[in-house]
Amino acid sequence: MAEGKTCKVRVTFAIILIGVALMFTAVVTDHWAVLSPKVEEYNATCEAAHFGLWRICTKRIFMKENETDKEKGCGPISLPGERNCSYFTHFVSGESTEIFEVSTQREYSISAAAIAIFSVGFSIIGTICVLLSFRKKMDYLLRPAAMFYTFSGLCIIISVEVMRQSVKRMIDSDYTVWIEYHYSWSFACACASFVLLFICGIALLLISLPRMPQNPWETCMDAEPEH
Repeated sequence: MAEGKTCKVRVTFAIILIGVALMFTAVVTDHWAVLSPKVEEYNATCEAAHFGLWRICTKRIFMKENETDKEKGCGPISLPGERNCSYFTHFVSGESTEIFEVSTQREYSISAAAIAIFSVGFSIIGTICVLLSFRKKMDYLLRPAAMFYTFSGLCIIISVEVMRQSVKRMIDSDYTVWIEYHYSWSFACACASFVLLFICGIALLLISLPRMPQNPWETCMDAEPEH
């Protein structure tokens, strides 16, 4: 691999690793969305929740008068309170979580988690291909690596959209008490990882392509060899 091309690959790969780290952070953390029920009265506890792909964490928050806005629901989630986390029933038997009791919500949750796992798998395979490409005469592996990273970005953004639709349906459902919601930092990490993986995946593909002829009379066969 030419020295100039190697430098471009390494810079692109470094940015891709940031995207991979953000993607892993989003997959393993529980702050995709924060849900709040309606506050019935002050000087009493209410239960807010935040969840990710695998589990939900609830927090019992004491709502004091004149310190919190009743119209915005229970919270914010950063207030002190008793915290309890449990995995969704469709991933671990024996746990009790009412938030995904409706079958459609379970389907959304399982779909988002499964697609995120594909994203993780694609990113791991892509990283292995890039590392192998630095060996002599193996830079052809950059092209499949670029495609794997692009697929990884597409999978994580699909997972984000599935989760977004799940939260929207949950808020609109008559089966839940949640009235307010907002997306949190894990959701932002997933979106940022999509941007980095998708754009840099395409950039890596363009870098790995053979040099185009520089003159009208020069053919691809006349171009300088890459090795």
